[in-house]
Amino acid sequence: MARSNSSTGVKAAIASEVPSVSKQTASKENPSTKEGPSSEEISKRAYEIFVARGGQDGSHDDDWHRAERELRLGHH
Repeated sequence: MARSNSSTGVKAAIASEVPSVSKQTASKENPSTKEGPSSEEISKRAYEIFVARGGQDGSHDDDWHRAERELRLGHH
C-alpha cells in the first residue's frame, strides 16, 4: 500500500491498519474496567512518535506498538 507523505495520509494509514473496537461494545463486556488506550489515542501517540523520528516512512508498525505500550504503561 502506497503511503502519502502528508501528515493526514500517515494518520489515516496508521489508524486504518488496526481494527477499531466500539467503546460501547467494550463497556458492555466489562463496564468496571478500562480496556486500555483507544485506537484514536494510540494513533495520535504513534503520529507523535513518527514526527519525532523525522517523519520517515517504513516504521508505522513499530510506532504503533511503541505508542500502545507507552499508553498502557502511562509513559510518554
